[in-house]
Amino acid sequence: MANLLGAKIKELRKKKGLTLEQLAEKIGSGKSYIWELENRGVKRPSAEKLTLIAKALDVTTEYLVNNEQTEPSQDMKREVFFRKFNGLNPEDQKKIMDIMDVWGKKS
Repeated sequence: MANLLGAKIKELRKKKGLTLEQLAEKIGSGKSYIWELENRGVKRPSAEKLTLIAKALDVTTEYLVNNEQTEPSQDMKREVFFRKFNGLNPEDQKKIMDIMDVWGKKS
């Protein structure tokens, strides 16, 4: 059985230009932990680790664990956007809302 979770993590990590060390640092783990996830598939990450990995790679945990999905759905992409948006300070959220208002008026 293929290590689909590991393959997804590796592909997404490389697309984001992250090294094993950088991803490991983002989730508070060691480089060897990420390498094992990607290459051996023997580790079963906890829900907490999966959430941290998904956040670091700008996807949802659902996408990572769903073996039927090879690309994030539009709903998943929206979820990631709103997760990032909600993590911004109120001033930056307002700037983004102002930009969206301007774009909306152009239509």
